[in-house]
Amino acid sequence: MTPQCPEVFLRSLFDRAVEVADPMRSLADHLPARPAGRLVVTGAGKASARMAEAVEAAWGPCEGLVITRYGYGRPCRGVKIIEAAHPVPDIAGVDATRQMLHLVSNLGPDDLVLALVSGGASALLSAPIKGVSLAEKQAVNKALLSSGAPISAMNVVRKHLSRVKGGQLSAAAFPAQVHALMISDIPGDDPACIGSGPTVGDASTPEDALAVLAKWNVEVPASVTTALRKGSGVIAPDDKRLSTTTNRIYAAPAQSLAAASKLARAAGCDIRMLGDALEGEAHEVARVHAGLALEIARERKPGDAPVLLLSGGELTVTRRGNGVGGPNAEYCLALAIALNGAPGIHAIACDTDGVDGAAEVAGAIIGPQTLAKARKLNLDPADALAANDAHSFFGAVGGQVVTGPTLTNVNDFRAVLIA
Repeated sequence: MTPQCPEVFLRSLFDRAVEVADPMRSLADHLPARPAGRLVVTGAGKASARMAEAVEAAWGPCEGLVITRYGYGRPCRGVKIIEAAHPVPDIAGVDATRQMLHLVSNLGPDDLVLALVSGGASALLSAPIKGVSLAEKQAVNKALLSSGAPISAMNVVRKHLSRVKGGQLSAAAFPAQVHALMISDIPGDDPACIGSGPTVGDASTPEDALAVLAKWNVEVPASVTTALRKGSGVIAPDDKRLSTTTNRIYAAPAQSLAAASKLARAAGCDIRMLGDALEGEAHEVARVHAGLALEIARERKPGDAPVLLLSGGELTVTRRGNGVGGPNAEYCLALAIALNGAPGIHAIACDTDGVDGAAEVAGAIIGPQTLAKARKLNLDPADALAANDAHSFFGAVGGQVVTGPTLTNVNDFRAVLIA
C-alpha cells in the first residue's frame, strides 16, 4: 500500500489502528492469576463483550456479566452479555447495572472480580442516585453531550449522579480482590476518567459537579441539583474499600497511533505526530491542522516524501444546529472548508469504536475534490457546518467511513496526508 491511492491508504492506517486495539490480540497477556476462590467477570463499555470473549478464550467459560452497546455483543459461553443504550442510558442499562451490583456483593477476600472497562461505560453503567429518575439522568446526559464540555468535566457530573461510578463498583465488591483491565479512550489515559472510573476513587465533590453544570450552562431538572446538594457515594481515593483493587490500562491511543505510524513510514511517509491527547472544538482544531497542512504543502519540494500528520484524543462539538454529526465528521468538514480544494491534501478522521457522535458512522474522509462534489449537488458546506450536519453532508458526497462495530475503543484517529 502506498500514498499513490490516498483514500485507500488513509483507510488502511485507520484499520491498522483499530486492529492493534482488538482485545483478542492482547488482553490475555495481562490477565492476573486465577483466584483460589470465586471468579466473577464484570465490565461495561463498547469493547467489554469482546474483552469478555478474550477472557474466555484464555480461561474457558466464566461466571459474570458485562454490559455493552446495542449491536456490540459477542458469543460468550459463561459470561452473560447484556446490550443497552449509548450514549444516553436506558432501562436495559439500569437493570443490568442492578444485576452487576448484586453479583459482586457478598464476596470474600479469596474471590476475584475481573472488571473489564472501556469507553462507553459511563452511559452503559447506569444506576442513578436516590432522588434522580432514569428520565432525569437521560436529560442530563443529553444536555452534557450537547454542551461542548470535555469528557473529564462530563464524567465529574456522571460520577456524582451514580451509585456505581467513581470507585463504587469496587466498594460494592470489597473485601474481594478487584482487578480492572481497561482500554483507554481518554486524553491523558487517566484511569479515573475511563468509563467514569467504576473501580477508581475520586477526590471530586458534588459541589464540583454543580460547578461543571454552571460553567457549561447545562440545564438540568431541579431534582438533580437537589440530589447533588445532598451528597453522593463517590469513593475517596484513600478509602479502605479500594485497597484490594488494582487498575491497569493495557491498551491506549498511543499504541494505535504508533502502529499506524509504522505502517505509514514503511510506505515512505515523513511522520509528524501531533499528539494522542488532543482536545477542543472539532472545527477549531480542524482550522489549525489545515493551516499546518497548507504551510507544509507550500514548503515541499519536488521529490520530497509525503508528509503525514497523525493525532488522537477526543474533540468536542458544541451543538448550534439540529443536524446529524459527530466530532470526527465535523473536523473533516471544517478541514475541507479551510483547505478549499488545495491539491495533494487528503485526510481521514474516525472514532475507533465505529460510532462518531450517536450515528452508526465512524467518521469521514476528504480530498481535493470534496467541495467540488458538494457544489455539483448544490450543497453548501458552510451551511452544513453551521447546522452540525456533517454526517448528512458526507453521506451525500460519498465521504462517509462506515465500519460497523469495531469491538474496541481507543478514541479518535486523525491522519492528514500532504503528498
